[in-house]
Amino acid sequence: MELARPSKRTNGAGVQVEDTQICVVMVGLPARGKSLIAQKAQRYLRWLSIDAKVFNVGNYRRSDTPHPTAEFFDTSNAEGERMRRAAAEAAVTDMLKWFREGGLIGILDATNSTKERRRWIKERMDKNGIETLYVESKCDDEDLIMSNILEVKTTSPDYVGQDPEEAAQDFRNRIRNYEKVYQTIDQDESDMTYLKIMDVGKQVIINRIQDYLQSRVVYYLMNLHIKPRSIWLSRHGESEYNLGGQIGGDADLSARGQEYAKLLPELVRKSVGDDRPLTVWTSTLKRTIQTARHLPKHYNQLQWKALDELDSGVCDGMTYAEIKEAYPEDFAARDDDKYNYRYRGGESYRDVVIRLEPIIMELERSEDILIVTHQAVLRCIYAYFMKKDQRSSPWLNVPLHTLIKLTPRAYGTVEEFTSSGISAVSTWRGQGSVAKHEDPTSATVSLGTAGDGEVAKA
Repeated sequence: MELARPSKRTNGAGVQVEDTQICVVMVGLPARGKSLIAQKAQRYLRWLSIDAKVFNVGNYRRSDTPHPTAEFFDTSNAEGERMRRAAAEAAVTDMLKWFREGGLIGILDATNSTKERRRWIKERMDKNGIETLYVESKCDDEDLIMSNILEVKTTSPDYVGQDPEEAAQDFRNRIRNYEKVYQTIDQDESDMTYLKIMDVGKQVIINRIQDYLQSRVVYYLMNLHIKPRSIWLSRHGESEYNLGGQIGGDADLSARGQEYAKLLPELVRKSVGDDRPLTVWTSTLKRTIQTARHLPKHYNQLQWKALDELDSGVCDGMTYAEIKEAYPEDFAARDDDKYNYRYRGGESYRDVVIRLEPIIMELERSEDILIVTHQAVLRCIYAYFMKKDQRSSPWLNVPLHTLIKLTPRAYGTVEEFTSSGISAVSTWRGQGSVAKHEDPTSATVSLGTAGDGEVAKA
């Protein structure tokens, strides 16, 4: 199934663009998850090959005021108000330029806390034929607000190098200044298209959603939650097919793969903790089910057909050398465009992304999940969370016998890798290289090269 797309037109600059272009306007007090929602939306849309970009007003303001105190955001501070308005105007101007160049969905990440500011944005977009979709995140859950404050004080560019407790207090004062002027979206703005997400999705209000692309964005955002959580990823243990250099199939684990399966519960326990509930997802193929079978019984395990390995069609069970000999043109075509190449009678990476969309939706609805899956599928899921582009993601080296922890944050996804120490063959082949699995020659294609337990961030 291919995703339906809007028709195209040519703009004044001669660039072909979609008929529908949307400015998604974030609305909400600080510490309500706006930046996290904005980053997730951009990540999801790009993963589906929809051109999207976040314009964070704070980044424009930081060029002149990198580390403002809460007083900068006081409504009685005329100079602060002038600079904040200038930052918003610069962001909107850049967004409109990006739209003229063919951009499809721009996301304006700011508080946009007054009706006057929201109306100004709509008028600017209306003049340029751009639809506006307002997304308000309202939350009165003190525990969640405090969790967001704790994250901001350690990850926000505004507080780099500052004492964490002083940063947290200053951020609380900033919130109080915004609360003085904050106006929620209400019936006065009933002519606007908006989505209100209240208390982490406990209630959702939708108003005047008009077309396909807006519906796609809204459907995704309705499935989000902003509670802190992590996702753990693991390939299945080494299989008998891995030892033979074969692709696809439904092979059993090798002896070393069985050893990894027995060690996996301890790796998970150390990373997840003893009392933290966890749901385990596997594919329907034997090698993932065998890998997960020693995990604690109190972990709920589910099998998903959508997590099965990329279907290699007529090449199923063959080695790369055999594929090159039998289908030399196909072998070369896949090297040229691995994301879009579809095996004869099988799938492409693009096909895998489409069938994984329900998995992504369920992931965004869920809390802590461990996914035991296959190399191509894991590449696609990893690319979603780490914003990897489609050209490079199918070439990533995903090592066997390694546990990956991904923790989405407002300013990126933190990743941690834990190697089991159990040897395994390499199942990676480089672009334009020999027709066999080989050891990766560049750290740029590898996941987990930081080392055991080290942390990286996208």
